[in-house]
Amino acid sequence: MGYETILYDVSEGVATVTLNRPDSLNSVNEQLGRELLDALRSAEKDAAARALVLTGAGRAFCAGQDLRERQGSTVSLGESLRTRYNPIILRMRRLEKPIVGGVNGVAAGAGMSLALACDMIVASEKAQFIEVFMRVGLVPDSGSSYFLPRLVGYTKAFELMSLAEPLAATDAQSLGIVNRVVPGEELQTATRELALRLAQSPTRSLGLLKRELNRALEAGLEEALEYEAHMQELAGRTEDHKEGVAAFVEKRQAQFRGA
Repeated sequence: MGYETILYDVSEGVATVTLNRPDSLNSVNEQLGRELLDALRSAEKDAAARALVLTGAGRAFCAGQDLRERQGSTVSLGESLRTRYNPIILRMRRLEKPIVGGVNGVAAGAGMSLALACDMIVASEKAQFIEVFMRVGLVPDSGSSYFLPRLVGYTKAFELMSLAEPLAATDAQSLGIVNRVVPGEELQTATRELALRLAQSPTRSLGLLKRELNRALEAGLEEALEYEAHMQELAGRTEDHKEGVAAFVEKRQAQFRGA
């Protein structure tokens, strides 16, 4: 497959998808979103892929949306979520094969959402999780408002989302977000070992287990995604969002005005 922004490999029953825009901390642009969705579809159809690893190249897992792509854009944020991010999250949750996130560095914004959509997470001790949306005057999207409060409870989720402070890997583990934390140099091996174990488990039963757990939790995933898109549409029209994006690109402190 001729991917340019991801790497895709299948061996020993494990499909490994590596987000591969290291110079931009694997931030998501239109091409990466399209290629990631295609890779998920390929893994779904490939009988040789019995488990999947999702990780990032370089020093980050995924820094979320590439804001440089957003600056000056008139594209509806709500429509972007509906056509780019929401299909990815839904495909991950509906993929009846286990997905292990190998979080090698920062997982921010939609990047954290991608991690939360995995079935299990192995994190480097250097990894950080950040619900960074408020820093650019937006609200959490790509499933974060659905997954995070179910993992950590409402008040902790509100804290993490409203303050947008980094959460260390060990703290994420204590909150139940992360399954295992390992030294950075051991992450690839530890993640693959777990995926191999899952790949060697009853694939169909794991798929049914995943379906059961989804059903138990799914008192409105699609509704949550749609509401996120609606709220994001409103947030994306604010002056604070414009200021947040401008400050990010100009590498300065944002001056939000509540407008």
